[in-house]
Amino acid sequence: MTRPLPEWAAWKEGSSYTVGAEEEVMLLHPGDWSLAQQSSRALDRLPEDLVAHLTAETQSAVLELNSDPHQDVEGLVAQLGHLRTELERELSMLGLRVASAGTHAFTVWQETVVSPAARYQAVYGSMRELARREPSLALHVHVGIPDPETAIRVLNRMRAHLPLLLALSVNSPFWQGRDTGLASARTPLFQAFPRVGIPRVFDDYADWAQTVDLLVRCEAFPDASYLWWDVRPQPGFGTVEVRVLDAQSTVDETGALCALVQSLVRLEAEEGYVDDALVRTQEVLDENRFLAARDGMDADLIDIGRERRVPAREQLADVLEACRPHAAALGDGARSGGVIGVGG
Repeated sequence: MTRPLPEWAAWKEGSSYTVGAEEEVMLLHPGDWSLAQQSSRALDRLPEDLVAHLTAETQSAVLELNSDPHQDVEGLVAQLGHLRTELERELSMLGLRVASAGTHAFTVWQETVVSPAARYQAVYGSMRELARREPSLALHVHVGIPDPETAIRVLNRMRAHLPLLLALSVNSPFWQGRDTGLASARTPLFQAFPRVGIPRVFDDYADWAQTVDLLVRCEAFPDASYLWWDVRPQPGFGTVEVRVLDAQSTVDETGALCALVQSLVRLEAEEGYVDDALVRTQEVLDENRFLAARDGMDADLIDIGRERRVPAREQLADVLEACRPHAAALGDGARSGGVIGVGG
């Protein structure tokens, strides 16, 4: 007998292909640019209209900027630019600075303080000292999907695009004061947490919801927001959330990546572009993800159809061409074309 969907899995209906973003940013001491473990102090003292778009994160040196949903990326970029400017201005009056990248260049885990909020203390209780690793900072992109079955179809297919998206976004070569040789040190650093990486294929929305609900009912974790996969559905928002991206240092870089993600979601929802064989070959996706984190846009990613590795830039050219009509329909043609500059 099929178990009914849990209440938490009810899908919020909304406009198709709206786009929103969450940017994780680091708090800094301006004297030596070390991390400032002061997110609680900042949230207590910042203006209410700005705090409405901020949340704490696991580590006390990190805040997350949250946009509203937008019909196009131009509106999103304008809001994120405003939020960044206001946050920088207000923090300067508290003797702090703010910056954005996938990792802080020289902090070490011993300096990390876990945020005091109940959620993050629960994370610490569950993850123990893993929660005190050096902060890793990401860009999360939400795209509105009108119904849950489309969302799961998009989730399954977007999995194949995650390595290329990661390669484009790499912005964290430094860790503990040294060059790691990785384009995204954030990726393996965050991999220490459970429930991360590329999720499996799900048969339908009920398969996803019942899988997650079993874990929740067994008290493995409190709710679906503790799934930190590279892509996940968000029933409460009515979105598919792409989480594989390094945090970007400029709003223009963020905007280009958001435009590409929005166009890719529309492409997969309406056409089903990616090779079905790749969608169902987890080992290839996982290997491509590692190659992307190591080499960024210099990576040669496995092409399952041609049974050989193909330069990421060549794959990107094909993807951009497929996305072109969808980007035009969304009003994001110029932005999504700008991703070539993001990944170098």
